[in-house]
Amino acid sequence: MRAMTVSQIGPAEGSPLSLREVPRPEVGPGEILVRVEVCGVCRTDLHVVEGDLPGVAPGTIPGHEVVGRIEALGPGAGPYHVGDRVGIPWLHRSCGRCRFCTTGRENLCPSKEFTGYTVAGGYAEYLRADAGFAFPMPEGDPGPMAPLLCAGIIGYRALKIAAPPAAGRIGFFGFGASAHLTLQLAVRLGFETVVYSRSPAHRRLAERLGATEVVEPPREGRTAPGGRLDSALVFAPAGEVVLQALGELDRGGSLAIAAIHLSPIPPIDYDLRLFGERRIQSVEANTRADAREFLTLAHRFGLRATTTTRPLDAANGALIDLKAGRIDGAVVLDPRGADPTEAAVGRSR
Repeated sequence: MRAMTVSQIGPAEGSPLSLREVPRPEVGPGEILVRVEVCGVCRTDLHVVEGDLPGVAPGTIPGHEVVGRIEALGPGAGPYHVGDRVGIPWLHRSCGRCRFCTTGRENLCPSKEFTGYTVAGGYAEYLRADAGFAFPMPEGDPGPMAPLLCAGIIGYRALKIAAPPAAGRIGFFGFGASAHLTLQLAVRLGFETVVYSRSPAHRRLAERLGATEVVEPPREGRTAPGGRLDSALVFAPAGEVVLQALGELDRGGSLAIAAIHLSPIPPIDYDLRLFGERRIQSVEANTRADAREFLTLAHRFGLRATTTTRPLDAANGALIDLKAGRIDGAVVLDPRGADPTEAAVGRSR
């Protein structure tokens, strides 16, 4: 099968992924073989290929926002059937036995595995998945569904952790795939929403999606008058943004950091930015309960990702555009298509 694999760890601008022919996965007990229809391009994929996450091996196949059809089932992989459409998220499997798994916190399992990082992911024509960590997906265009499986779920978990009061005011810092889905949910749940972004395109998208207010942060590092937010969600992988968000947070407010990798946070002035029972909490992966809750809400409210579809061979270019902030919403890869220019580059490695 065709797959985009990590040929070298390094900046996206160096085209670290190469198009390869690799063996089609074989499934074992409790596993399913999925023929990939689309796979979303997530910022976590960028952290994988650039080496921000440890232990990435050459040959790794990234991708963990997968929508596809079941091609084969291993023993005990019910209740699925061949031909069913499923979604495959970031959390590939947890142990099910540790103190975290047995108390509803499988996202903290020390033995958990990740799709597109520790096991082969969806930048390919097929992938192998644990049936117990897959989710039924509806019919229709698969493209807008793919970002729901990580960007949407993680944003939902961040929203729960930030715990805004009813009809409270939530700030969004960074406005990529996750934030644009979480914003839609927050609007439908009746919250006031403030989006902070320096990108004119991102600000326009936020306005179209119903943000109460859109703010262009000053480049000098100043912030608007503080105390205007009940909760804040930081999606940007930049530590200095945490200070900006804290500067906008009211007393008793909560800040959730929805980033798997973050540059160092500058020193925090406790008296100025943290005192007053303000809280900071990170978000690590998600539980299956989070996924089920979010996908139910996404269906109820008709949440839809703004997506652009590119061929599998264009994965390097998609990562470059993601890194540069040139993507409105999200990009999804279709393994059934091909970009002759990028494919030639990949094969030449």
